[in-house]
Amino acid sequence: MLENTNTEGLDFTIEELGNRNVRSPITMSKKAGDFIANYVGDDDFLIYDTNGHLGESKALDRSQLLEKAGPREMIYFMPEHVHAGIVTCGGLCPGINDVIRSIVRCLWYHYRVRRITGIKYGYRGFLPEYGFSTKELTSEWVDSIHKIGGTVLGSSRGGGKEVEKIVDAIEQLNLNILFTIGGDGTQRGSLAIAEEIERRKLKVSCVGIPKTVDNDFSFIQRSFGFDTAVSRAVEAVASAHMEASSQPNGIGLVRLMGRESGFLTVYTALASHEVNFVLIPEVPFDLEGPNGFFEHLEKRLNARHHAVILVAEGALQDKLLKEQKFDAGGNLIMADVGVHIKDAINKHFKSIGTEITLKYFDPSYQVRSAVAVPVDSIYCDRLGNAAVHAAMAGKTKVVIGLLHDEFVHLPIKAAVSRRNHVNPESSLWRDCLDATHQPILMTNAAAGINFRDGGIYKKPDR
Repeated sequence: MLENTNTEGLDFTIEELGNRNVRSPITMSKKAGDFIANYVGDDDFLIYDTNGHLGESKALDRSQLLEKAGPREMIYFMPEHVHAGIVTCGGLCPGINDVIRSIVRCLWYHYRVRRITGIKYGYRGFLPEYGFSTKELTSEWVDSIHKIGGTVLGSSRGGGKEVEKIVDAIEQLNLNILFTIGGDGTQRGSLAIAEEIERRKLKVSCVGIPKTVDNDFSFIQRSFGFDTAVSRAVEAVASAHMEASSQPNGIGLVRLMGRESGFLTVYTALASHEVNFVLIPEVPFDLEGPNGFFEHLEKRLNARHHAVILVAEGALQDKLLKEQKFDAGGNLIMADVGVHIKDAINKHFKSIGTEITLKYFDPSYQVRSAVAVPVDSIYCDRLGNAAVHAAMAGKTKVVIGLLHDEFVHLPIKAAVSRRNHVNPESSLWRDCLDATHQPILMTNAAAGINFRDGGIYKKPDR
């Protein structure tokens, strides 16, 4: 799922609070073959770009290598002195409670940390003007929270720019570790908090767990909650397909999340096998015209008498947005492309005298508030463990990610430096085109170009 392999100018070196002089309470091994799990060494790294080319390969320096995550033999903090805080920010996402549970249980059972505080309602929970109380977290209290969706700590957007007030609160709470669970805005806030902590010469570790159902974090193989989101979105597509195929000229239109990246939309199409058109921000398309979307939709209805369409929320924004406005979290407020396309389809077919039956689905909140499916729950548990091991080792300004099926430490600065996008020339998009049989491009500039034989007309019955 990693679409961008360009790491030029980036430094993957991880910052630490100081020397690690405390022996970890976790008993592990340093040798292979003894049936005991091993500590992760300081020389255990991964290469981000695994593409190979014939010829000379140049030596890599430390800045180009990613640290493997996991327990270290020597740690920075004395566990009995640690006070850890956990905050969840931004929109909901499947698996947040699984991550909280994992962090608390790893601190509690592996490191015997007994002071763990939940910060309520995002970064605003640090700000005195909101008056939110904190929540003492224990292993018993979190034991069953993975069985419910959302976040037991509550969440909100905004507040992350009040960096000095937040660090004041961290000092007043006497926190040594702060775990931030949230998207790129949350992690930018975490970086700013860590920099203010550093300016004040405090010894507080800031460790992030990236959260987004859009799966658009760079250098991270998969964001937690993504698999659950795909599973729930597929259910909506199944309903849309049933509605569409039950009517003459039936159309099922499903709008999915995916602000600037169409990963959720593409993976849902691949998983459902019932989608005929996928509209994402990365691939331009026209609605009207000889090679526009409506022209191909007409042909699909003439051939098969029904169609299912998926559109990502970030599609067509270059044409729909008249002015830029931002929410409290700094995210661009987008026009509702789903409603726009729904209205435009109805208007188009009315203008040519063709009767259609269009059903519109927007499962966004059902998708993101769902309980994590088992594969995500496992992933969240391992992310939480890796975050605790990093924090106890004194790592800071770091997020935990999955790369080449290994958990790694990634500098926040690198993680938020860019967003991951679907590459229209990648095998992922090629497979999506094969699954939908839609034209490679639905733009009038591409009219007359024979990209493929048969287009959407050689689709098997389903």
